[in-house]
Amino acid sequence: MEDKPRYSRISDILELLILMQSKVLGVTLNDIIKTFGVSRRTAERLRDAVIDSLPQINEIETTDKEKHWGFTSGYMNEIVSFTPDEIAILEGIKDGIGIDFKKKTMESVISKLKALSRKQIAKVDDAIELIMKSEGMAVTQKPSYKIDVKSFDLIRQAIRENRKIEGKYNGKDKLLAPYGIIYGSNVYLIGVEGNWVNPYVYALHKLTDIKLTGETFDKGDFDIKEYANHSFGVYQNEMMKVELLFTPEVAEDVLNYNFHPTQKVKQNDDGSVTVKFKASGELEILWHIFRWGDGVKVISPNSLKKRYIEYLDAVLKAQGGK
Repeated sequence: MEDKPRYSRISDILELLILMQSKVLGVTLNDIIKTFGVSRRTAERLRDAVIDSLPQINEIETTDKEKHWGFTSGYMNEIVSFTPDEIAILEGIKDGIGIDFKKKTMESVISKLKALSRKQIAKVDDAIELIMKSEGMAVTQKPSYKIDVKSFDLIRQAIRENRKIEGKYNGKDKLLAPYGIIYGSNVYLIGVEGNWVNPYVYALHKLTDIKLTGETFDKGDFDIKEYANHSFGVYQNEMMKVELLFTPEVAEDVLNYNFHPTQKVKQNDDGSVTVKFKASGELEILWHIFRWGDGVKVISPNSLKKRYIEYLDAVLKAQGGK
């Protein structure tokens, strides 16, 4: 197990202080080893450095066999602060953005929130545990690509500073002007390569060996939200005026479903529902229509209806049908 470089020592001490205050019973050496990914000897040195820093930290008596260290008097709320990235993560959760690979950041946010409310934590810890035991997440089918957090942070820096990045995409050298990031079933970088004018979509897990360059760029009035609203999913092509007709049997679900920011939804006299929106991304639209089974009919455009019939024929043939 590799220890972290010494340059991260101060930040580790601060993180451990926050972690100690977030836990009523303090932390053990095993907690430190797991949290910081260090050896037992380094964990002991880190614990000793924290104990030497603040007299309020002592060994806490527990019924565990392991020793615990934490705050026995006083608090440290004044040194707890949130980074822009952490606040952005919370905003992302509010907006339903997929951020599985930022789990480490969320753990930091939770520790800080607990640290700030330590006086009340003893009273609510049992309630939190009960809630976590009684609530769960349904199994979700989705890609599970590994994205390096350091690479992600480097890209965010490049976007903020309007600096180009270089790296490899599917093994090929690329020099990109990063315009923004879009979260869908995967995480995508929107960027411009070379002398291209229009942005292109790059799957972030395929982008490796990323480095910042000294070359800057001007993205003009590009707006990532406006760009995202043009497509049904992530990938973009020709814009279409889509009209779908849903049967009365699925009407309730359709009326409570968000298809696209431009959607117009109308319930018809017979109980069916008409949904209209303007978007690109033909293939992703087809994939989504398919999930509604025989409860939906493509009204327009004709090109989308034709492509959907071809898609259904291909699916049927793959299953041994005619």
